[in-house]
Amino acid sequence: MTETATHLSEATVIRRLSTLDRFLPLWIALAMAGGLALGSVVPGLNDFLDKLKVGTVSLPIALGLLLMMYPVLTKVRYEDMGKMRGDGRMFGVSLFLSWVIGPALMCTLAWLFLADQPAYRTGVIVVGLARCIAMVLVWNDLAGGDTDRAAVLVIFNAIFQVVAYALLGWFYLNELPDLLGLNNQGFHVGIWEVGRTTLIFLGIPLTAGYLTRRWGLRTHGREWFESTFIPRIAPITLYGLLFTIVLLFAIQGNNITAQPLTVARIALPLLAYFAGMWTLGFLVGRAMNLGYAKTATMAFTVASNDFELAIAVSVGVWGATSGQALAGVVGPLVEVPVLVTLVYVALWLRRRWWPDEPVAGTPVPEPLRQPAGVPVQSR
Repeated sequence: MTETATHLSEATVIRRLSTLDRFLPLWIALAMAGGLALGSVVPGLNDFLDKLKVGTVSLPIALGLLLMMYPVLTKVRYEDMGKMRGDGRMFGVSLFLSWVIGPALMCTLAWLFLADQPAYRTGVIVVGLARCIAMVLVWNDLAGGDTDRAAVLVIFNAIFQVVAYALLGWFYLNELPDLLGLNNQGFHVGIWEVGRTTLIFLGIPLTAGYLTRRWGLRTHGREWFESTFIPRIAPITLYGLLFTIVLLFAIQGNNITAQPLTVARIALPLLAYFAGMWTLGFLVGRAMNLGYAKTATMAFTVASNDFELAIAVSVGVWGATSGQALAGVVGPLVEVPVLVTLVYVALWLRRRWWPDEPVAGTPVPEPLRQPAGVPVQSR
């Protein structure tokens, strides 16, 4: 690969993100501010939402959470599961880093930074347990990673998450602190509470996304489904996320304004996690001589998290006014700018460590660039 082509690839990274995706941290920050303003202007909002509650979740927030998840899960290429054969070593290591090392690292960071804050600590751990199932495709594509293998890892993570998420939550939130003699401050969560919420907020949209994709591929074909249908519904994810954030911050307004450093404190372990997992994945891929494309795919897969599911579980188990829900909302505010920065780091390392390896999509053909306002992928 020539130096000119590599620089062209780096120059197109931000332009390949849509306006919505490019400024996602800004939209989230504005939604937070709007929620705080709404909570002060409408002090009775919390009482109103309580009247529309099923269990610990208000119906408006539940609607926002389901809208977040559905478009994401129509993008997962379930039909590509057969491509797992032939790369068992890469898949095995990637899944080990994602499901064993990742949760353990996030749990460690949460206890280091938030040992005296059980609610925020728990919310951060919940983020670490949720493996990314869509937005990783954006980072992988921008960095010139292996798209086929990234898609297969996303499929596996989506399916495994339904089965394993509740068990991992029970282990890291209950059993591990007890085994290590850590002071859990009387905080425990039942496995069924997490499992029920996961089944509702991941199981329902996963089923709907799978059936929608089967219908689209059978009746119109992949090209129409991925180039026409998905771009039309993709913004719904962002709208659902922002709607949920506005409501959560409207409800949490008093807690947040009384503790202005709370968001920054929650962000520290998240920042360390995203940077640490990406670095580990990238170095392991290079040590395994996977080449740049597979190495980038491994790094972004193990470093990305499904913040929609984390928010859904936090709200579903502990309620919209909980510290866990606040920690879940801070997740995307930290993850998006960090992962965009790491895309540039990956491209920089490619130029130095793999100068002669060709990477698909460099330079980027004009038709692949998304029009403003249409997300490339929205988690």
